[in-house]
Amino acid sequence: MYTRILTGPKPKLQAPAGMCDTHIHFYAEGWTAVPGTPQPPAATVADYRQVMDWLGIQRVVVVQPNAYGFDNTVTLNAVAELGDCARAIVVVPPDISDADLQVLHAKGVRGVRIMALLGGTLGMDKLEATAHRIAPMGWHVIVQLDGRELPQYESILRNLPCKVVIDHIGKFQQPVPPEHESFRCLLRLVDSGRIWVKLAAIYETSQSGAPDYADIGQLAKILAHHAPERMLWASNFPHAQAHRFGYPDEAALLDLLLDWAPDAAAIEKILSHNPAALYGF
Repeated sequence: MYTRILTGPKPKLQAPAGMCDTHIHFYAEGWTAVPGTPQPPAATVADYRQVMDWLGIQRVVVVQPNAYGFDNTVTLNAVAELGDCARAIVVVPPDISDADLQVLHAKGVRGVRIMALLGGTLGMDKLEATAHRIAPMGWHVIVQLDGRELPQYESILRNLPCKVVIDHIGKFQQPVPPEHESFRCLLRLVDSGRIWVKLAAIYETSQSGAPDYADIGQLAKILAHHAPERMLWASNFPHAQAHRFGYPDEAALLDLLLDWAPDAAAIEKILSHNPAALYGF
């Protein structure tokens, strides 16, 4: 079972009305994981409600973990348990029927995950086909890849028929400086007006480490100043790679926005207004 004990002070950041955590996962006891994917201990809705209470979260987006491939049962069950405050991002084959897409939409699904890392089921080779299937639903794709590869996909991402969310500050597997072409590419994509970035999981790629994760944090700060209307925030609960990095302090992760964002209005956009518009809350 999930054993993280929530301790320490509450965040300094005062949660705005409608605060949304845009990227979490759930894991269930006895559920078989896809070989080669992370399989952390079970993490339940009851566990996550502790995080919601601690940080002031009112809305949440549950993302299908790599562990369960095309089987979205655990994700959808959690969204049903959470109720109207939750939405889902699932993994489906590009040839899914329109009828099945409608069923998923009624269950709170608003997007599909494209994952090029850690044994993801749908890789970048399925991006365009998937985007064309889900665009009529008003859904978007979330994309996680090594951000250093963004330039080779820039044209494809710009021309997709749906909106796009880039995970985890670009998820640069090796931190890059702000002048690096791959980060400049990310800024150009944000400027398209159809691409969002999640300010999340900084602890997974930073080499400078806590408390400010300066190497990746400088990129997050540039993004948050450059286009706060295209930024999202996420806790990344339950931190599926905690066995590698240790459990981060979720309150401290949230408080990083106090440094990254230019002002309180930007923080409100990032935590509330942007996800409300993107996920249909």
